[in-house]
Amino acid sequence: MAQIICEDVVLGYEGKVVVKGLNFSVFCGDYLCIVGENGSGKTTLMKALLKLKAPVSGQILTGDGLKSYEIGYLPQQTTVQKDFPASVEEIVLSGCLNRCGWRPFYKKEERQIAEDNMNKLGIGRLAKRCYRELSGGQQQRVLLARALCATRKMLLLDEPVAGLDPVVTVEMYELITRLNKEDGITIIMVSHDITAAVRYASHILHIGYEPLFFGVKADYLNSDVGRSFMAVMGGAVQ
Repeated sequence: MAQIICEDVVLGYEGKVVVKGLNFSVFCGDYLCIVGENGSGKTTLMKALLKLKAPVSGQILTGDGLKSYEIGYLPQQTTVQKDFPASVEEIVLSGCLNRCGWRPFYKKEERQIAEDNMNKLGIGRLAKRCYRELSGGQQQRVLLARALCATRKMLLLDEPVAGLDPVVTVEMYELITRLNKEDGITIIMVSHDITAAVRYASHILHIGYEPLFFGVKADYLNSDVGRSFMAVMGGAVQ
């Protein structure tokens, strides 16, 4: 059974429809990249998948035992967030808040989850460092570790390499791929980097006012919309 099912979903904001007729399913272990022009509704779709924004119409269902609060989310960072005066450990631990319920403290189990995820992403040594003192790549690893504390099933990533240099970008993509391949975590990622999308993803959702494509990567590369978009964006076919 699919973890997420979108049925005839229409999305919009401020009274304006930005995308309609969304029909797709995401299964355990998929790596889905969402691509499209600026303003095509990619981030709006991410918020809808997280239940942060209701669709104008249609429905988004979860299945295969996935609960909406079990989805880890790495949003685009703002300048203010990059200057947040908290320790790495504090930020990563905050990903366990849904596990705490009404309890106003973290248990040993939750602290262990945070420690394990920091070590998994190679930032364990930075636990006591102030977040705002870190490099952009280190900050993204912290936020990814935080997202992992919320889930063992699915990660939603909104432009996770925005603003990173080329070397750190490759490292981040490789980290995400390992989480997908080795840990079996389903990945849904918004990206403007079409070359990376077709290199790493198993499935592509290309949206516009109406969905232009949904399916496996190989079919996207052979489709008219895929070839056209690759040519416009300067992507290399993998």
